[in-house]
Amino acid sequence: MTDLPFSPQEYAARLTKTRAEMAKRGLDAIFVTDPSNMAWLTGYDGWSFYVHQGVLLGMEGEPVWWGRAMDAMGAQRTTYLAHDNIAGYDDTYVQNPAKHPMEDLSRLIKARGLGAARIGFELDNYYFTASAYLSLQENLPDAVISNTTGLVNWQRAVKSETEIDYMRRAARIVERMHAVIRDKAEVGMPKNALIADIYHASVLGADGHWGDYPAIVPMAPSGVDATAPHLTWDDAPMRESESTFFEIAGAYRRYQCPQSRTLFLGKPPQKYLDAEKAVLEAVEAGLAQAKPGNLCEDIAGAFNSTLNKLGFQKDSRCGYAIGLSYPPDWGERTMSFRAGDKTVLEAGMTFHFMPALWLDDGGLEITEPIVITETGVECLCTTPRALVVKA
Repeated sequence: MTDLPFSPQEYAARLTKTRAEMAKRGLDAIFVTDPSNMAWLTGYDGWSFYVHQGVLLGMEGEPVWWGRAMDAMGAQRTTYLAHDNIAGYDDTYVQNPAKHPMEDLSRLIKARGLGAARIGFELDNYYFTASAYLSLQENLPDAVISNTTGLVNWQRAVKSETEIDYMRRAARIVERMHAVIRDKAEVGMPKNALIADIYHASVLGADGHWGDYPAIVPMAPSGVDATAPHLTWDDAPMRESESTFFEIAGAYRRYQCPQSRTLFLGKPPQKYLDAEKAVLEAVEAGLAQAKPGNLCEDIAGAFNSTLNKLGFQKDSRCGYAIGLSYPPDWGERTMSFRAGDKTVLEAGMTFHFMPALWLDDGGLEITEPIVITETGVECLCTTPRALVVKA
């Protein structure tokens, strides 16, 4: 029997919720290629998103998993679907410029009676290509193809108790990862050796729960490299009088809990202490607005106004939705903490409150994964909220 991470009732509720939104949009079916959405709808879990695959969901019956034939066994092992609803295409379609897997998908869609249907596709998605769209247009001439990017993502916005429990387990893991950094980082230590220790902690897990792979690799730039937000690591030794921010995540059953902290080896300059003070006060102001009924932009407004009063400015968003994710991104690609996002906060929504600053010679990241509760907000982690200083 498949060891599903959620009950049949929860999967059924997800299908009902998604179909309600499909009905509002006048759709007969959707085809999702985002592996997070595939997993949320069916349980499918495999590192096969480098080839064309997806889940076809109509208004009745089970969804249909479609992908590379050799991965159909993975669908049998990880989903609740009947074998008749698992379809694999021949391996000659894989990375073959003479033919496209969407030709096979088009035949499947027609065989399921949807050849002239109104079908939504995630057109703006990491896992869907321009050539896939062109093939569908050619091979489904009678279908009406529409853009449903984000349709399923938005249904995932409010988490169930089980989902939040998984994120709390991931939070224990990232706490352990940060403890490893505090314990082991030292002047002269090669950066890759420290990253190896971080990875070991992430996979080993915490509190009896195993660690999954994060959807993003550790970001760990030092010194002037930390003026850029998305650099990783090399073998350079860690140096005195230099800051390094660690943007890392714990993960459990693909549920992500990212958190960042900044390490300074030696005595921090006053501007880093001033930046720390400003960020910590601004975080408290933002958290005070994180409650049901408020808007995403309320958190950003409180954070940025406080930060600006203290002499600092952040041009980018200061948070985004998180949950179930696969590479290359641990965000859900829906809500953001920024001016203009008027999404109403609801209990059960989960975010990475990401108030990072990039200075002229380094970066400062002190971030919090949070869940909106019935009365306010819960920070998922207990990692000390401060600049980490090691003499």
